[in-house]
Amino acid sequence: MSLKDIKDILANVAGGRCEYCKSLAKYATESFCIDHILPKSKGGNDELTNLAYSCMGCNSRKYNKTEALDPVTGEKAPLFNPRNDNWNENFVWSADSLKILGISPMGRATIEALKLNRKSLMNLRKLLVASDEHP
Repeated sequence: MSLKDIKDILANVAGGRCEYCKSLAKYATESFCIDHILPKSKGGNDELTNLAYSCMGCNSRKYNKTEALDPVTGEKAPLFNPRNDNWNENFVWSADSLKILGISPMGRATIEALKLNRKSLMNLRKLLVASDEHP
């Protein structure tokens, strides 16, 4: 299977959105990429079960991380795994739909590590909310 085929499969599974910040690829200013959920540097492989559709912002911030500190407890928590974890069990949208809020240690740690509420995303979400395309 070609890299393009894999990317197309992942994009379809993800509904055309980053599997972390939920940004739509069709509005991205940079290409989306394939994220190794468990990085190759830590023993990860190229199987579909270890790959996620990711925007460049989330992918570059995740780098080779698999865990981060939960800002509430100060303890290490695993980062969200799009293949094993349910997004809605770890995150919710704020009332205005502009911010992702963590409702679990995993959710909060992932928000902090990947900066899921970075300014560029908040600005884009504002525009998409106004045009009924978000969340």
